[in-house]
Amino acid sequence: MRHRRTATTARRGFSLIELLIVISIILIIITMAVPKFNKAKEFANETQAISEIRTIHEVQVQYQSQYGRFATSLTELGPPQSGAASPAAADLVDATVAAGVKSGYKFTVTGNQSGYTINANPETYGTTGNRTFFSDQTMVTRANDGAEPATASSKELR
Repeated sequence: MRHRRTATTARRGFSLIELLIVISIILIIITMAVPKFNKAKEFANETQAISEIRTIHEVQVQYQSQYGRFATSLTELGPPQSGAASPAAADLVDATVAAGVKSGYKFTVTGNQSGYTINANPETYGTTGNRTFFSDQTMVTRANDGAEPATASSKELR
């Protein structure tokens, strides 16, 4: 005897239409969530850049007290290739920061006997960050809300 499908017989699986509706709903939710995730990631990168600037300030003070001058580059603050720490590589920051790129930002340090400057700019403006940062031996961090690098005349970050 053949088994006929009746109204009381349980259905097995989902129809193609039902699956397409569920996939459409998931895609709509993802479309709304991705921009918020990207903004959160940019904010995290900017927060990390500000934190790294503070770290560079601290190690510049250490460097100056050890060697009698400010470091002229991030390489001088980084780890030595081999051997002990020296003015050429004081081992005060990790290799990532010494290389100049961390958390989507490019860092540059220039210095001389009496002072130094720090710039932090997004690797890809609008993707890894929307602000640029500047600071110097005054330890005041400044920001620019655009792609142009921040300078000593940019607005103070509070």
